[in-house]
Amino acid sequence: MTQTILIVDDETSIREVLRGSLEDEGYHVLCTGSAEETQAMITEKSPVIDAGLIDIWMPGMDGLTLLDWLHLKEEEFPVIMMSGHGTIETAVKATKKGAYDFIEKPLSLEKLLITLKHALKEKALERENRELKKQTMLDAVEIVGKSPQILQVLAEIEQAAPSDGWVMIKGDNGTGKELVAKQIHLRSKRAKAPFVAVNCAAIPENLIESELFGFEKGAFEGATRSKQGKFEQAQGGTLFLDEIGDMSLKTQAKILRVLEEKQFERVGGQETFHLDLRIITATNKDLQEEIKAGRFREDLFFRLNVIPLEVPPLRSRQGDVADLVQYYLNQIASSTGFPHKQISAEAMQSLERYHWPGNIRELKNIVERMVIMVQEEVIQLKHVPPVVRMAVEEVMQVTSLPALLADAMANFEKQFVTQSLKKTGWNLDQAALVMGVARIDLEEKLMQHQITAPQKT
Repeated sequence: MTQTILIVDDETSIREVLRGSLEDEGYHVLCTGSAEETQAMITEKSPVIDAGLIDIWMPGMDGLTLLDWLHLKEEEFPVIMMSGHGTIETAVKATKKGAYDFIEKPLSLEKLLITLKHALKEKALERENRELKKQTMLDAVEIVGKSPQILQVLAEIEQAAPSDGWVMIKGDNGTGKELVAKQIHLRSKRAKAPFVAVNCAAIPENLIESELFGFEKGAFEGATRSKQGKFEQAQGGTLFLDEIGDMSLKTQAKILRVLEEKQFERVGGQETFHLDLRIITATNKDLQEEIKAGRFREDLFFRLNVIPLEVPPLRSRQGDVADLVQYYLNQIASSTGFPHKQISAEAMQSLERYHWPGNIRELKNIVERMVIMVQEEVIQLKHVPPVVRMAVEEVMQVTSLPALLADAMANFEKQFVTQSLKKTGWNLDQAALVMGVARIDLEEKLMQHQITAPQKT
């Protein structure tokens, strides 16, 4: 793929010489004569730029100010600054502002091309490392399964992630709501910024405001230093509010105010922070019912519930249990240093039949227990925790009751027919009369139960 180089210089002759040299090297070149022209081009056309050559001293906005603007716009290409009035001070200043290198005029084309190639090579390595890091993070929060229910969730993540829309994740405890939130964050344009998680149910009511918004030194007794809150920590990234349904009405009102005004202050502070983050919430409660009961604000619900997403319980996707067990067997063995273990078909079958009230969290805990506690290489049915085996046995007993009842009724009927025939000397007409059935029905029962008259000796 042809790489694009941006040249910004107010001298036409320098632009043309650089354009010709770079095009001879196989680069695609974009030229502008001022910082202002560069800003307009990038804002209007959003070109993909691989590196920039920018003059420092230009009429109007200078090159260093343009460099600052490019950083604010999050343009991530390496920039080589050029100047005919170069000093060590200027070079240091350019480097501190994030320039890749500084070259004095008159330019040495050979030096410039070597510097440019090094800059492009480093950029490619940084991009590769960034992608590897991102993939590693995605693998760490992998959502395992091939069931239609989980494939639907994965499709919704792919659709929701690139947008900046706020997401509300619903699901039982232990279904992996935070994994879903992290997947959305890592696939979004905010992936390089922080992902900050808050368990709203775990923070005491009197501390949640300072936890969310931070506080200044002296704001209350014990505040011996200033502290950032979760909203501030998540600026530029994603704030994940877990178990939002457990938040008090008082806290809900404060959060609603922040979301409406898109700004907040620390407790006891005067500085205003403007909101620049994506909010993802999660709940195991039916918030519509909570609203009816007066425990959750309807206006906050509509603010947060822009993109609803539901994570199914494990009992409704039992086809994924085997994949999850194998995934955690490998992951836990790798992370703990315990030997990798296999699992027998009988043990796996018992895990697949279990109803998993604790969902994936319960499954992971049970697999971890078996990896650590089982000495043998293969996990057998006897190693499966009793709580799983007993629940499965109870289900099997309940499901087998109809069959047992049918067998009992069939045995009783066979004995009743046989006894009636014995009493009547195996006279079918008399036996049918005693039993109160038609002879043809009695003959059917004889065939059904394979009843035959004893041989006469």
